[in-house]
This record gives sequence, C-alpha cells and structure tokens, in this order.
Amino acid sequence: MDVLAGLLEGPRARGAFMIRACFEVPWSVRIADEAPLTVMIMVEGDAWILPADGAGGAGKPQHIRPGDIAVARGPDPYVCCDDPATEPRAEIGPGQVCRPLGPAHVGRYKDLGVREWGESPDGPAKMLIGTYQMRGELSGRLLDALPPLLVLPTEVWDCPLTPLVADEIGRDEPGQEVVLDRLLDLLLIASLRAWFSRPEADAPAWYRALGDPVVGRALRLIQDDPAHPWSVTELAGRAGISRAALARRFTDLVGEPPMTYLTGWRLALAADLLRDTELTVASIARQIGYGSAFALSSAFKRVYGISPQDHRTRAA
Repeated sequence: MDVLAGLLEGPRARGAFMIRACFEVPWSVRIADEAPLTVMIMVEGDAWILPADGAGGAGKPQHIRPGDIAVARGPDPYVCCDDPATEPRAEIGPGQVCRPLGPAHVGRYKDLGVREWGESPDGPAKMLIGTYQMRGELSGRLLDALPPLLVLPTEVWDCPLTPLVADEIGRDEPGQEVVLDRLLDLLLIASLRAWFSRPEADAPAWYRALGDPVVGRALRLIQDDPAHPWSVTELAGRAGISRAALARRFTDLVGEPPMTYLTGWRLALAADLLRDTELTVASIARQIGYGSAFALSSAFKRVYGISPQDHRTRAA
C-alpha cells in the first residue's frame, strides 16, 4: 500500500449531507456549516466560490462551469453565488440549517423534493453537493494536505461518477443513505487522485517524495507494516542507503524525520481504529507497533491532547 492509498482509505462518510441545489439568477448563499470537507459538482449554469467576509476561507475566488468539480475544505466560511457582486441571500449553518439573510429573502430557499433544495427545480443553475459532517470521517493528514479550495475543470478531468451521483441523489429507497455515503467517498477519492496528478497541484511533500526511489521505498515500508519496530538504520538498509543519508534525504523531501513520520502515521491509524472499531486500546497498540496500552495512550495524548478513550467517545 502506498502513502496516498493509505490516506484515501480513510474517508468513511456516515449519513453524509447530499443534495441537488437549484437556483434562480441572481443567487448567493453563505456556507458556514463548519463541515470539514464538501464536494460540489456544477451540473447546469455556472457559479463562483469565494472566501466569506474577506477571510482566507476558500482561498482565491474560483469560477466553476458545468462538469467542473470543486472540493472545499472547512471549517472557514465561503460563498457560492452566480456573481461575486451578488450579496448572500441565505446562510447555511452547522447541521445544514438554512436561515435567510434579511426579511426580503424569507422563504427564498426551501426543500423542493427528495434531496432537492433551492428556489425552483427548473432554476438555470444546478449543483450536486456532498458534505462530510464530521472531521472524524476523514484522515487528519488528508485534510492537512489539501488547499482551502481545489477545482478540477471538466477539460482536465471528466468525472465518470457524475451521472451516477446525479441519478442516485434523488432516489428514496431502502439503504439509500449508505449508497450515497459510498458514492461520496468514491467521488472524493477519484477527485483527489486526479488533482494530485495535475502539474499545477501544490501536492504535499509526502506525495512528491513517493517518486523518490529511496524515500518512496521507506515510506512504503512504513505504510505496509506500521507495527514493525522500524529504526532509521533498518529503513536505510532496506532502501540501500546509509543511515545518515536516509535521515537527511527523508527530512528534506517529507519535511520531518523518518521516526517522527512513523509516529504520526501510527497515531493516525490508531485514531481511525478507535473511531471505526471496538478493539481495545491494548489491541490497537499491538496492531500499530506500541508495546502496551499505556505507551499508546501517552503518545496519543501528547499529540492529540486527549486520551484514546476520550477520542473514541467524541467520535461516537
């Protein structure tokens, strides 16, 4: 398993918020739901995505057209609109609660049917939107690797999942939420894989390091067997380079020493296992390379600021 595959194993949407949004021009909605990640597909018309209140938010304003996919990383607010000059008519808050911004806009945006929302189903602007509700559904390292907003124009990547998402989002059948959760995961994974491969993408250091024959080998060794008692010496021997040379090259390319990266990776795995399984802390410790539950708990609290059990409780 390579590092990218390991990170993309993480997304596990649970009861994700998914809708088809329909707008009449002019339109503008301020998004302040604090969601960790939202995927948007422009189906008809076009839109702008820009930071709210002049904050860093979604980064630079981006124009999206039919077929384009945008991925916005929270929790900073941002605005979706037909034109940057259009003032927001409504705000989407935590829990996807919509409130009008001014008496003139009361009742402007409303439920239109099964997972359909906006002004009119015949509106000229339509977007498919999928939102991860909890940060715990995503790897922290994955979120840290992403810019506030990334856009994949249809000219560079024509997403094959778009027709399937558009067809499934309006269905109301048994198990439909699970189907939509998995579709959102697939959509995110496919989008990020396409984005990371783009030359203009500001890919994280660990991703660029995968292409290095030495450091990439060390990363894959750690990824494939995190429970192994790795040392810099053993990693260097497996990669065919001296200990000092590996330590220097790894730090230069990845941005942190090999053992620091190993610790971070183990604790990220522990966080996922605490959230997704009922394994004991002792069992998780053995699975990721810690000698005891106490050793894992100490390391976990030092990095995350809470105990493994508190992390599990919050995730639940």
